[in-house]
Amino acid sequence: MALRPEFHRSIGELDPRQWNALGAGANPFTRHEFLLALERTHCVGRATGWEPLYLTLRDGGGLAAAVAAFVKTHSFGEFVFDFAWARAYEGVGRRYYPKLTVGAPFTPATGPRLLVRADLDREALAARLLEGLEEHAASHGLSGAHALFLDEPARAACLRRGWLLRRDCQFHWSNRGYTSFDDYLATFTAEKRKKARRERRRVAEAGVRFETRFGGELDEGLLERIYALHRDTFVRHGHEPYLTRAFFSEAARVMPESLMVKLAVHGRAVVAAAIFFWCEEALFGRYWGADADYHSLHFEACYHQGIEFCIERRLARFEPGTQGEHKVSRGFEPALTWSAHYIVDPQFRAAIADYLTREAGAVEAYAHEVQAHVPYRGRRTAEVV
Repeated sequence: MALRPEFHRSIGELDPRQWNALGAGANPFTRHEFLLALERTHCVGRATGWEPLYLTLRDGGGLAAAVAAFVKTHSFGEFVFDFAWARAYEGVGRRYYPKLTVGAPFTPATGPRLLVRADLDREALAARLLEGLEEHAASHGLSGAHALFLDEPARAACLRRGWLLRRDCQFHWSNRGYTSFDDYLATFTAEKRKKARRERRRVAEAGVRFETRFGGELDEGLLERIYALHRDTFVRHGHEPYLTRAFFSEAARVMPESLMVKLAVHGRAVVAAAIFFWCEEALFGRYWGADADYHSLHFEACYHQGIEFCIERRLARFEPGTQGEHKVSRGFEPALTWSAHYIVDPQFRAAIADYLTREAGAVEAYAHEVQAHVPYRGRRTAEVV
């Protein structure tokens, strides 16, 4: 199919309805509104090392296919760690940066990456998008292209093009038709069920209650408080947050139904906040912060409250973010996530391919070992998703 690729330096150049109609609208982090909010509030841009570069294919009906990509001068905010690859390049006097990254900035959540209009040949156009990324990387002196947190169609497309696949392990929660939180806990072993109830009880006995607020219910005063709590978590770890204060106001304005915050309230004061995005299919945990040390508050705000929200809204999945084996005892199970990598230099490509083969076995073994510790009765040897 002879569709000419075009590159755009801002998603503001593209029609929001046509972009979202490619399938991006079903996921909060691929929506036109989310990506434009990142640009408008200076979370992404050349100065941040996340320079937008949107690849599109057009036909007589408008946008036929597209991919959100960024020229990166570092690897921060990706959550697929390739710092060792960069050091290997530097060790022989080569440049790993800049590189091309496909994904949602600062967001370790699986989602659509190769967007194709529903009436067109998905496989053919996905291949054209990947070919366009390969050609751009090779012709502009980039070390390669990296597609992160791939959904299954994108993973399959990358595999067909010969990109190197990499797997990692997160911990996700699955809704198996639970009617209430107690119904959910009934699937735990007695010991784990008792522990979960004790955690929730400690928070309640401390006088902390929770309020659920969606983006349209957050005024600037609350947004200021939420941002300050979330920023404090980053500062405690030695760096500033990826998202600016202005982003929170913009997200609440342009996608109010997708942003959800759980406020922990003690007396009349907001003492903690957990920030989520959600869609019809899933809940995504993003950030949290607290100004007081209440026992089990983190587990309640970030995990139990999220699970309860999923049960109430009948959401199929809860992705709480990266890392954290402590999530397993609260009902989250190991789930493989996927990235794909096109390396321009053939020698480095071969070396990285060898590394990924060895790494894959370790990741698989780790996921299966962790599965043995899930709290559910009778599911300790279930297959890792």
